[in-house]
Amino acid sequence: MIANKSSLSIVVLAGGVGAARFLRGLALVNEAKTTTALVNTGDDTVLHGLNISPDIDTVIYTLANAIDGERGWGLSNESWRAMDALKRYAKVRPAGSVAAPDWFNLGDQDLATHFYRTSRRAEGADAWQITREIASAWSLEQQIVPMTNQDVATVVELAQDCPAGKAGEEISFQEYFVKHKHQIAIRSVRFVGIENAKPNALDQLADADVIVIAPSNPIVSIGPIRAMPRVDETLTKVRSKVVAISPIVGGHAIKGPAERMLNELGHESSALGVARMYASIAATLIIDNVDAHLKPAIESLGVNCVVTNTIMSSPEVSSALAQTTISSAVNNSKAANK
Repeated sequence: MIANKSSLSIVVLAGGVGAARFLRGLALVNEAKTTTALVNTGDDTVLHGLNISPDIDTVIYTLANAIDGERGWGLSNESWRAMDALKRYAKVRPAGSVAAPDWFNLGDQDLATHFYRTSRRAEGADAWQITREIASAWSLEQQIVPMTNQDVATVVELAQDCPAGKAGEEISFQEYFVKHKHQIAIRSVRFVGIENAKPNALDQLADADVIVIAPSNPIVSIGPIRAMPRVDETLTKVRSKVVAISPIVGGHAIKGPAERMLNELGHESSALGVARMYASIAATLIIDNVDAHLKPAIESLGVNCVVTNTIMSSPEVSSALAQTTISSAVNNSKAANK
């Protein structure tokens, strides 16, 4: 624990597991009440009639020290009796029915969050208000902000015939990621409803002391946030204060489908490939020690490159990464303003 935390206004563009671990480290070095997580909601889904926000819940559970650390999602000490009981109805489900899906596990405790979110939505509360209430219930001081109050759905287009469907068909991101374990080829990603999405916390983003692009999937975690109107425009204006952390280490994703998606969608699965995607909006990229050889190529793009340990294997590593991130942004911003 750092004795004297900074109290900078920090906004973190966040996906799920990687972002949550970074935010947990950030809480050790910067005041929680001055930290805002702007979280992807493009992979939100509705199952069993329940509104589910996987990235938001992962961030909240992690910051509340309630996450299942082994899985990286869901609650610790979870039970699965409801899911087990659901199997009884799957065998009587008529052809064409989507009732009783059992490919997306919801723990018994986790269900309470989805019950609450769904009920509040039915009462007319918007996503930001509901998220504020859920975060408060978990005693969090950080502002956890859904990227928008409007519904946005990430869908992927299949590249070839497979169990998920025919080439050219689209399926939801959760079907791709969970049901098919991201083991099917895709040829495009689309964010349905993004043109009507009004970004939340845009003023906070413009006025922040430091902006961090967490080590999350650039395409389906950070991509939806950037795709909303005015977000990239705002980031470009404050580029000197923006630091991105590469989610690709040694050419591979730490977790999830980022490596495969980057390769299939025409990007390079490397820290350099990430730098190319973020160069217009981030003045600094933090990469892992194993990718130190890429630093000259990254800096040739006009991006400052900081090399450190980015594998958040412990709270100590996470807090050290957070401190390095803050220092990099502050130093670069000072240099830009000279």
